[in-house]
Amino acid sequence: MTAAPLATRTIRAGAVADVLTGEVLTDHAIVIDGERIAAVEPWSSARHGGGDEVLDLRDHLVAPGLIDLHTHLIGELERGSYSPYLTGSPARDALLGVRNARATLRAGFTTVRDVGSFRAFVDVDLRDAIDSGICEGPRMVCAGAYVTCSSGGGEITDLALDIELPQAYRFGVADSVDEVRSAVRRIAHRGADVIKIIATGAVYATGTIPGAPEYTEAELRACVEEAALNGLFVAAHAHGEEGALRAIRAGVRTIEHGTLLGDAAMSAMLEHGTYYVPTTYLLQWVEEHGEREDYPSGVLEKTQTVGASARAAVRLAIEAGVRIAYGTDAIVFPHGRNAGQLAEFVEWGMTPMQALQSATTVAADCLGRSADIGAIAPGRFADLVAVRGAHLDRIERFCDVAAVLKGGALVV
Repeated sequence: MTAAPLATRTIRAGAVADVLTGEVLTDHAIVIDGERIAAVEPWSSARHGGGDEVLDLRDHLVAPGLIDLHTHLIGELERGSYSPYLTGSPARDALLGVRNARATLRAGFTTVRDVGSFRAFVDVDLRDAIDSGICEGPRMVCAGAYVTCSSGGGEITDLALDIELPQAYRFGVADSVDEVRSAVRRIAHRGADVIKIIATGAVYATGTIPGAPEYTEAELRACVEEAALNGLFVAAHAHGEEGALRAIRAGVRTIEHGTLLGDAAMSAMLEHGTYYVPTTYLLQWVEEHGEREDYPSGVLEKTQTVGASARAAVRLAIEAGVRIAYGTDAIVFPHGRNAGQLAEFVEWGMTPMQALQSATTVAADCLGRSADIGAIAPGRFADLVAVRGAHLDRIERFCDVAAVLKGGALVV
């Protein structure tokens, strides 16, 4: 558990990543009052003095706490089969979530959007435990359960036909406009912060085809409309272009994965203001570890199939100016390695500042939480991450953070 934040604290930063202006500010003070930032200003020893109340990070770059918009904190590392989720109890799922949340926070990710677990609402319970101080973890925006069609990408499909899944695993299953509306209401009423709908097949769901649409545009629009009535955005899992286009036209907030997207989807996202959340680091992980970890051959084949197109889609989005918000699908690879995707974004055309912005101010805007997170600015939570070297030349340094603060409290 984290210590209570000090009443007032000053950080002397060798450099501050100002993601709002895109500038790196040298030798600045960040003044913290309670959980929030009171001021960001050039360092002055006369004004701020020295002693124990100053955290000396003169050899570091201080950036806003990072945001991952596509995580699954509940459960353990996925190896291409969902059936193992049936072998443990809800308590085991939650305890694994505690471990994963701690690793994520200590890696510098102070906010995550957790986009669902197969056993419904364990993520919501973890969020509430973190918020009440029971355990350590990032701020969580939770989906609670998937809205998915029967036998679709959000279902456990690799079981014998005569095995009936418990209700907790099929809470969001919906096969018509009316059923989608009902599923969204039930998920919202049980405490979800965002609605996750599975618009196409999935790489990991046995039998489904990643590029194939699984909902009509009318069903997707019903999801968006019902979510809006409850004050919630919709995140759409969509690999294929037709499924993504349906979701974009229906008004979803984000397209998740988007591994098979082309020019039409990019144009549609620009037209509708849709955020794109590509998840590419997991592809590298599966390519490097899949055979050793005994991933099913079907999963390895589908990963190989979407790998090149997924990377091409991100390059296309960067060139087109689509708003790319950072998300990784952490659970396919070990939690705590979430920053690995930043370097990929730079490799494919972003500047280091743009990559950092995707995981800070852009992600915060996407969540609708810019008043609280996503930048080092007065009034926002003192969620901060520091890396060695007072510059932003090497984005891969965020894979090895030196200090993390959440709400003004030093975590590591």
